[in-house]
Amino acid sequence: MWGIVPAAGRGSRIQPLAFSKELLPVGSRHDNGADRPCAVAEYLVERLILGGADKICFVISPGKSDILEYFGDHYHTAQLAYVVQPSASGLCDAVFRASTVVGDREDVVVGLPDTIWFPKTALRELPEIDLSFLLFPVEHPEFFDAVVLEDEQVQEIQVKRPDATTKWIWGAFRMSAAGFRDLRQLWALPERRDEYFGTLVNAYLAAGGRGVGVKAGDAYVDVGTVNGYRAAIALLSDAVEAADHGRPPRARL
Repeated sequence: MWGIVPAAGRGSRIQPLAFSKELLPVGSRHDNGADRPCAVAEYLVERLILGGADKICFVISPGKSDILEYFGDHYHTAQLAYVVQPSASGLCDAVFRASTVVGDREDVVVGLPDTIWFPKTALRELPEIDLSFLLFPVEHPEFFDAVVLEDEQVQEIQVKRPDATTKWIWGAFRMSAAGFRDLRQLWALPERRDEYFGTLVNAYLAAGGRGVGVKAGDAYVDVGTVNGYRAAIALLSDAVEAADHGRPPRARL
């Protein structure tokens, strides 16, 4: 299975930085007998691998060669590949540019490299169907893509709507090879070319497609802002305490 990491964004909410936002040090990890700073994108890569990805494609902009230099050709058990998105043209464009290397025969799982979430293994809960979303509860769903469900069936994606009717947002999603192909073909229609994945999914549902949402997430933080960075540090600290007490970590927003 392929993991896709869309990492071509400008990161304007947390600039200026002297490096790509995906390499922002957040917390630390134990590596080869020593503690070292951990780039925020490593949390997603780790979770993609735990979710079953054995190959990962980074989609980067021309100015983000530091990501390639940092991660190289592999990360633990996963082989890495890179595709260039010439300009920041939205999440759909980034995800489907990965088809250059992903092809159309394997499932894909997609997450956002400036986020940290728990539990680490939550992607394992997503079923092997055409489209499924890993959902997390948040206090301010209006800043994200809120997912409206009936039972587990996705009815609508409310894209950054001030009047969001649910607190559950997607933090990652999985597509079968067929689902990836069908969504890419829909996005490529001349009248579409959606920027947001949520609006594309709404069109996919209207055309008869189906998706499910799985409420397997406990805590989710977007590290793309200064406040989000602070919340991520608090979340990681709480995760250590939570592990000691046998409870799930909590995002402090």
